[in-house]
Amino acid sequence: MLIQKIIENVKAYHKGEWEGKKIDEATTRDKILYGNPQQECSGVVTTCWASVEVIKKAAELGANLIIAHEALFWNHGDHTDWLIKEQNHTFIEKKKLLDAYGIVVWRDHDYIHSGIPMKDGSYTDGIFYGVAEKLGWTDYIRKDIHNPLYFEIPKTTVGELADFLVQRLQLNGIKIIGNLHSAVKKVRIPFHVLGDARDSISEADQEDINCFLTMEVVDFTLAEYIRDSSMLGMDKAIIGMGHFNLEEPGMEYMVSYLPTAIGTDIPCTYIQSGDMYEYMTK
Repeated sequence: MLIQKIIENVKAYHKGEWEGKKIDEATTRDKILYGNPQQECSGVVTTCWASVEVIKKAAELGANLIIAHEALFWNHGDHTDWLIKEQNHTFIEKKKLLDAYGIVVWRDHDYIHSGIPMKDGSYTDGIFYGVAEKLGWTDYIRKDIHNPLYFEIPKTTVGELADFLVQRLQLNGIKIIGNLHSAVKKVRIPFHVLGDARDSISEADQEDINCFLTMEVVDFTLAEYIRDSSMLGMDKAIIGMGHFNLEEPGMEYMVSYLPTAIGTDIPCTYIQSGDMYEYMTK
């Protein structure tokens, strides 16, 4: 099957709508980021980010299609004109790798977030449902199973939960704001916390959220609020996992339904792009 046909089939498998509107092919981030899709597919690799290491591992497997959740060349929209103009050395070397192996990279971001089908015919966010599946939390989803961002888990502590996440997701470490011994029952995955966090602060207080698992979190607003709350003896904490670390299980879960989505028997393998952080502690 041609790579282009595989991409079309995977798109069709997803809901393809966002906030009630059909995904616009002209503006979606889900583009072929590199390579020639008019070739037979020899194998598919899913990953969060098509790093140099992932590209090399895909080639070792004989796969020539990488489905990645994030951008290939380090910028929103994956623009390369500036890199070509500047003759960026890392860009040139990464491009050489892709050319040498004949690999196509397609980004699946908007489509997978739009939804994957459930048994009842409805759709759920493919990334965050994959996170719930990886953590064994599908039975703990609260509020909206179609948008699995709220969980009520068996009571534990911040430290125990952090250790569980590091081990289960194969992370190098994790950042924590709050008391390691604080109790955790209600867990929330917020979207990017990059500035104003009034909604998250209100949720923490009004809905008694004990722990936020964050992709990005800045040192002010929510982080300050959680730290003050913890200092006052409240069971409030942030476990800062990192964007790719948190979303990567969604691309691992993709392998479970990809053969159905594609519609033919092609080798499909997940490769973890891996924790980009190393930690030094005192």
